Amino acid sequence: MASAFPPRPENGAIRPAPGLEEQGGWDDYDLPPLYAAMAACSFRRSIASQLSKILDLPPENLIKSISAVPVSKKRQIADFQLSIDSITEDSSSDHSAQDLQLRAQTLAEKLKCDAVVSEISTGPGTVNFTINRELLAKTVLQQVLKDSSEYGIKSELFSTVPRQKAVIEFSSPNIAKKFHIGHLRSTIIGNFIANLKAALGHQVTRINYLGDWGMQFGLLGVGFQQFGNKEKLKSSPLQHLFEVYVQINKAAEEENTKKLAKDFFRKLEEHDEQTLSLWKQFRSFSIEEYIRIYKRLGVHFDEYSGESFYQEKSQEVLKMLEEKGLLQKTMKGTGIVDLSEKKDLSSFSTVMRSDGTSLYITRDLAAAIDRMNKHNCDTMMYVTDKSQSNHFQHLFQILKLMGYDWAERCQHVSFGLVQGMKTRRGEVIFLEDVLDEARSRMLQNMASAKTTKEIENPVETAEKIGLAALIIQDFQGLLSSDYQFSWDRALQSRGDTGVFLQYTHARLHSLEQMHGNEQLTDVNVACLQEPEAISVLQHLLRYDEVLYRSSQDLQPKHIVSYLLTLSHLAAVAHKTLLVKGSAPELAQARLCLFQAVRLVLANGMKLLGITPVTQM
Repeated sequence: MASAFPPRPENGAIRPAPGLEEQGGWDDYDLPPLYAAMAACSFRRSIASQLSKILDLPPENLIKSISAVPVSKKRQIADFQLSIDSITEDSSSDHSAQDLQLRAQTLAEKLKCDAVVSEISTGPGTVNFTINRELLAKTVLQQVLKDSSEYGIKSELFSTVPRQKAVIEFSSPNIAKKFHIGHLRSTIIGNFIANLKAALGHQVTRINYLGDWGMQFGLLGVGFQQFGNKEKLKSSPLQHLFEVYVQINKAAEEENTKKLAKDFFRKLEEHDEQTLSLWKQFRSFSIEEYIRIYKRLGVHFDEYSGESFYQEKSQEVLKMLEEKGLLQKTMKGTGIVDLSEKKDLSSFSTVMRSDGTSLYITRDLAAAIDRMNKHNCDTMMYVTDKSQSNHFQHLFQILKLMGYDWAERCQHVSFGLVQGMKTRRGEVIFLEDVLDEARSRMLQNMASAKTTKEIENPVETAEKIGLAALIIQDFQGLLSSDYQFSWDRALQSRGDTGVFLQYTHARLHSLEQMHGNEQLTDVNVACLQEPEAISVLQHLLRYDEVLYRSSQDLQPKHIVSYLLTLSHLAAVAHKTLLVKGSAPELAQARLCLFQAVRLVLANGMKLLGITPVTQM
């Protein structure tokens, strides 16, 4: 194929495109149609196309082996690389570094530069490809600005991923116990997974499965009869019910309290009108307050379900277990299911109390069966802390024993615990205290910062920045890891924090506002040849791979790491690639680059559950 660009000079510099200035920019440049609309995935396809002829493999088999190279501080790096190991037929056997290097060199010698690839080199066991610098700038920026919120999501890396129906259960607080900090992780992780799946075209149902049934309601009911106040229940339900629960808990071991609690719960199960009416008030007032808190978090649910929905259906489950010969009675009269391979009761799950009433796992079984009948989903996820791993293992095993093959498609997304979360007043019990603390600390930081400008709604802005700080600190490591929370670390304005991401977004937005916020068309981005600009473009190339990786292992840390690097690269570029005072053509091109960065930054932040701010 004849090159559409002038040859690369000996010293590695790119000559300006001939007559580009007179022709009014890139849209008039004589560019082959295939490349004019090229995105990052099409660069891979172009490389795969040439490789397929030499390796005698279909291009589709090669695309995922060609990955964008992470940006290096050395800067002089290629854009894509092919790992020789990934295309070696006998890849199960170990190859020496020398052997892989030799294979890489042999393959590289057979490849030719063309209109897309300007340079081919080899690394340790890799063949490296450098994209023509003018083409890189043109196509990456064109694609980001054209696809906008869908940039990276349209990548052909996702073409083989089937669109699915996913049911995701997350948050799931207990009514009458305040929404504590442990639920924050479940809420933000579940929200991230739901956001990512929905963005990738899956049909997502978000379920909040409330702890709204069980013996604790007997205790709470008795407590409310003794210490409750209907006005306080209306004005601050979660706080008041918690206070009542704490008070009655002091007498929980007394025989009279135990008897009264048991009687209250029995009446509840028998649908006694007065008892049920009080329980309904507990539930509806609590849900109203939860919705208000979720609004602060930017989280919504498609369904509010709960254990109470499955009180009767759990009896049907017990009947099914009995009919299938799975339910066994112990000497104490409790019902169990044997989960051991040898059927020697070395592993079992208790599914029924001695009085015949259901347990948490029985209601979970009924809920899972009901959800699958209702939604007919391809995957059902439960987002809870890792202490519940055993519970979900048992749940899925029992479903399988009952003959439900879809139990294979159920997944427990577990996470570690947060340690050291305190407010100025001491140990945290409630989520709202954390949100208030994040907001007030951020307001204080904004008031004392010299760079803070007058902003329209400082409280709302502080809330969004504070939440970003909480989310980024939480998402930086593996979800399964416990981590030590630190307010000082979370709220730093420089470094790898949510505050820094928000600051970068606000700064780039301000840059666009300052320069008229005009629609950029016919921009000659070919002049973006500085190392700082190339580093940003190379990083933008990798976004689809990062999304793909997170979609595969459901870890937000890949996206977090990507956005932090993007922000650091943008900070360096902002200092060196000045818009103000530059020639109009150069200023427009740089503005175009910064606009692309801001768009991708905003897209990634929204997936994580962060609302980008435009002022701070």
